[in-house]
Amino acid sequence: MVDAEKWISIARRVLDTEIEGLQAVRHQLDGGFSQAVEAMAACTGRVVITGVGKSGLVGRKIAATLSSTGTPSFFLHPVEGAHGDMGMIRDEDVVLAISNSGNTDEVNAILPTMRSLGATIVCLVGRCGSRMADLSDIVIEAAVPREACPMGLAPTASTTAHLAVGDAMAVCLMEHKAFKESDFQRFHPGGSLGQRLSLCVDNLMHTANIPVVETGTALERALSVLNDGKLGLVGVIDGDQRLLGVLSDGDVRRLFCANGLDRAAPIDGVMTADPKRARLGDSAAQVLDVMELHQITVLPVVGDDERLAGLVHLHDLLGKGQLSFSKPESDGGKPA
Repeated sequence: MVDAEKWISIARRVLDTEIEGLQAVRHQLDGGFSQAVEAMAACTGRVVITGVGKSGLVGRKIAATLSSTGTPSFFLHPVEGAHGDMGMIRDEDVVLAISNSGNTDEVNAILPTMRSLGATIVCLVGRCGSRMADLSDIVIEAAVPREACPMGLAPTASTTAHLAVGDAMAVCLMEHKAFKESDFQRFHPGGSLGQRLSLCVDNLMHTANIPVVETGTALERALSVLNDGKLGLVGVIDGDQRLLGVLSDGDVRRLFCANGLDRAAPIDGVMTADPKRARLGDSAAQVLDVMELHQITVLPVVGDDERLAGLVHLHDLLGKGQLSFSKPESDGGKPA
């Protein structure tokens, strides 16, 4: 028990030191970081990342994260670069060199050549006055107060900070490029989310006992069907089951706040007419883009004849489990 407490105490001290380092780097972010993001966003080539030792391992992870989120990137080992792999560098590339000291000889030795090939050099360093900073076009300072290693030697807090800055770059570039879930799916065809988003919406939508009412139904009855349906939306159909509108939980809240909740009124006057919809055959990724763009949680799915075929919930697309819902009482709540 004593040993357990000791190890937990040491672990917490390490995490506190790493948190301290992240907070320090957070405050150091300045125009250099912004310039680096803009350079990478404007890059028509690739982001080439280089570093040795632990910085090289961090660089490999950053390169993988950038590539998987829409920014073409690869890792170049500086020693291999000095022995022929420099031929992969193009003048439209951006190079990200990583070093805590900024005086890593193997990396600094190849930066002038990369620069002569026309690449823009960005460095992520712990020392702005270092040789690497002098050789770079853009400098990102990421200096931590101390390492978590008790001797202050093993890269710990510094590598965590550099990795976090790489993640920050990737997220900024995702925002800049309006990277969506459908884009994620294209770059992750083997992942569970990627596989799910490649499915047809027909395979993911709710089709049994979907909550619907016919045109002319009183709002009070529609509210009951909405509540029983447990999907947050009820479809409004005509006698041929063509979709005319929807009533969502949000619609009800807005009606209530506007003092317009006349329970005896026909649904036609309060529903959202001609709503956004998916179509049979659409991919889950296409449907997800529509739902994200219009901030929709539940979307009706129709066929070419506009007949309601089902309802799809955001959770169904993301694989977070289908919602269970009760069968509405028989009064026009027909299955599609």
